[in-house]
Amino acid sequence: MIYLDTSVALAQLLAEDRYPPEHLWEETLVSSRLLEYELWNRINARGLTASHDESMRTLLGRVAFVELLPAVLSRALEPFPLPVRTLDALHLASVTFLIERSREIHLATYDRRMQEAARGLGVSIYEL
Repeated sequence: MIYLDTSVALAQLLAEDRYPPEHLWEETLVSSRLLEYELWNRINARGLTASHDESMRTLLGRVAFVELLPAVLSRALEPFPLPVRTLDALHLASVTFLIERSREIHLATYDRRMQEAARGLGVSIYEL
C-alpha cells in the first residue's frame, strides 16, 4: 500500500519537471482526506479548476482516504523525529495510524524533510 503525499499528486496533475512513474498508479493508494483539500486549494489558487477538474476527480477517485479521526489528530500533536510543518504532521500522523493497524505502508513524497521525518518514524519510502 502506498501513502500518496500531496507533492506527488500535484506533480502528476501539473506536469512538473518531476512526475511519478506510471506504475505508481497501479498500486493501492491511500492518503489523508487532507489530500483532497490541499489539491483543490492549489488548483483553485492557480485558476486551473476548469482545465484540471476531470483529471483531479480521476486521481482522487483512485485513492482510499483516511479521515482525520481523533486518533490521527492526537498523534499530530505529539513530537516528530524532526520539526515538520502542520499539514505534514497530519499526513505523518495518518501514516502512523495505518501502520499501527498492521498496514504495510510506503510513503510516496517528493518532500525531503517529510522523507527524513518518516524514516525517523520507521516508515519506508516509496522510491519515485
